[in-house]
Amino acid sequence: MPTSASTLAFVESPVQLLNVLEWAYAHGAAPRGPLLDGVPRQPAGGSDRPDPAGAAAPALRIVVLPPTDPMSRGQLRRMAALARDEGHEVRWQEARGGRLAPLKALAALSRDVRAARTVVVGDPFSRYVQLLLTLVRAEELVVVDDGTATMEFIAQTARGERLVRWHRVGGGGLPGRVRELAYAPVSATARRRFKPGKATGTGAARRVEVFSSMPVTAHGAMTLRVNDFAWTRARFGPPRLTKGTDLVGTSLVETGVVDPACYLDAVRALTREHSATRYFAHRRESPEKLRALSEATGLEIVRPDLPLELIARRGPVGRTIVSFPSTVVHTLPYALTGTGVTVAVCDIDPAWLTGSASPRARGFLAGVTDTARDVHRLPAQAAPAAG
Repeated sequence: MPTSASTLAFVESPVQLLNVLEWAYAHGAAPRGPLLDGVPRQPAGGSDRPDPAGAAAPALRIVVLPPTDPMSRGQLRRMAALARDEGHEVRWQEARGGRLAPLKALAALSRDVRAARTVVVGDPFSRYVQLLLTLVRAEELVVVDDGTATMEFIAQTARGERLVRWHRVGGGGLPGRVRELAYAPVSATARRRFKPGKATGTGAARRVEVFSSMPVTAHGAMTLRVNDFAWTRARFGPPRLTKGTDLVGTSLVETGVVDPACYLDAVRALTREHSATRYFAHRRESPEKLRALSEATGLEIVRPDLPLELIARRGPVGRTIVSFPSTVVHTLPYALTGTGVTVAVCDIDPAWLTGSASPRARGFLAGVTDTARDVHRLPAQAAPAAG
């Protein structure tokens, strides 16, 4: 379906916004000329609005629901500039940071949500997105990647399960259980929205599309479209390659899945083995952890201001990129097609997992690695000795 102003997209992370741009491009919104070193053209007069001469109307409307952490917000602002440069309308809507912020945002967005014929979401697990979905009357619902979580989303909707992030474990005691019970009707409504064929507010049967780089298979009447990062390849690069190896960081320590000492030891071993010189930090990695990594390995810590797919495509980038199981082992081979860059993935040793890691963590991480295409497999590094 061609994009139009009746298409409304909700994003909460830089990667989601990138994938919305990829989806729009795949549906016929052509890029408006190459970027110079990845920097978007500024409209005349320095305005942050789209150039009126470029298009009569925005290709789609994108609502950014930013998180509170500064790194994510900074990347989102850069991605919003790229989206505006494409001619899309971008609205920055605060929905966090205060007790009444979610309700104010819901009130501000409710009319547009009800009027949209196509709704694009980047995180079906987000409670705020699920709340917005209760208002949706759209004939088409699209899910774009928020990373490897798409794999779990497809699996859970196929089994008819409630939507729960793979690394989440139960907790919170009685207050947590009360909140879960109170939220259950919202979650159930959101799950029904993701069932193709259900009648919409207009009477038409709803279509559900998943736009993904992940190794997933659509079920039922759900449509799957492969995201091969065509927009990224059209707008950036090809990159200049360096002789060194780049490591890609992960937030598995921050989410409580991997033990910090095991992670540091693994990064140290990979640095020695592959002569790595740079470490591209995940936007959620803590400053304290990154300082410890730098001191222990001598790696240059890079905090990207854009998603890694764009940073790597823009260059310079190492001839080899080594990552732990994460989204980039699926996306970078698409984004870097034909550049000569080798992407390698290092397995997670089960001994690295913390006692609080969810029971699904081991199998999920193994699945991320096993299904990666066009990557080299590396064995897990030895865990540090106890004591």
